[in-house]
Amino acid sequence: MKCFSIDLDGTLLNSDHDISEANLQTINELHEQGHSVILNTGRAYADVVKIKALQNLEIPIFCVNGSVLFSASKELLFEATIPNEIYKELFPILKGLGVGILVYTNYGGFPSTLPPLHNKSKEELNALFEEFNYDEILEKVQLKIYKLIALTHHDQLEKVEEVKKALEGKFEISMASSFPNNVEITSNEAHKGKALLRYQKMMNLDFEEIIAFGDGGNDLAMFEVATTSVAMGNAPLHVQQKADIVTKSNDEDGFAYAVRHLLNLNTVTSN
Repeated sequence: MKCFSIDLDGTLLNSDHDISEANLQTINELHEQGHSVILNTGRAYADVVKIKALQNLEIPIFCVNGSVLFSASKELLFEATIPNEIYKELFPILKGLGVGILVYTNYGGFPSTLPPLHNKSKEELNALFEEFNYDEILEKVQLKIYKLIALTHHDQLEKVEEVKKALEGKFEISMASSFPNNVEITSNEAHKGKALLRYQKMMNLDFEEIIAFGDGGNDLAMFEVATTSVAMGNAPLHVQQKADIVTKSNDEDGFAYAVRHLLNLNTVTSN
């Protein structure tokens, strides 16, 4: 079977954060034909299952950049966490750089996860981060920290590189950017590509091909293990340059277009 590993934001989802009928139909067709279709996203699980179009799909969901793996039947298969001690060292460094900080945990995201913040103003974001009491997070019983996001305003993108330089080589972590204005920090074991190989082994599957679709820096981890990597037309140039194929944008049904027209998958029926 072929494995289709698909990012959500900027890839399967359009600019309205919805899944088009063409994309949904293509997923269903691939699934019906016996291929493995996997959602491989930086989102937390709770933010994935809020998407109505996905609620009836029985396919695996890999969340938080490969930190948390769920089977098609919603069974938790794997978790990779950032040790609390590393978090305690990391947090002051990020705070000192003046970036917004999101903390993804088994209790949810604090002070939020990323999707609800997309339309917030600069002032609203500043207030959110300044007013939140981060000390409360470590008081949670049996706390599991999956990811931190260092978030900058779009007029302060230089802080993205400052964060990477400040953390590089100091901790056993992975760093990637799902958007130009963030740095996503996870366990070394959290990796969209490693997640695919891990799942294949855990489920005793044999993927004859891995076809990965993405638009962000955190999708390059999928591209590393893919037989064929597909970048969206809306992806930054450096992501497109790493891909084998560049398709149309996420607002032009780029995923469906790639499956039907660029990958020559003749088994998929045309509209």
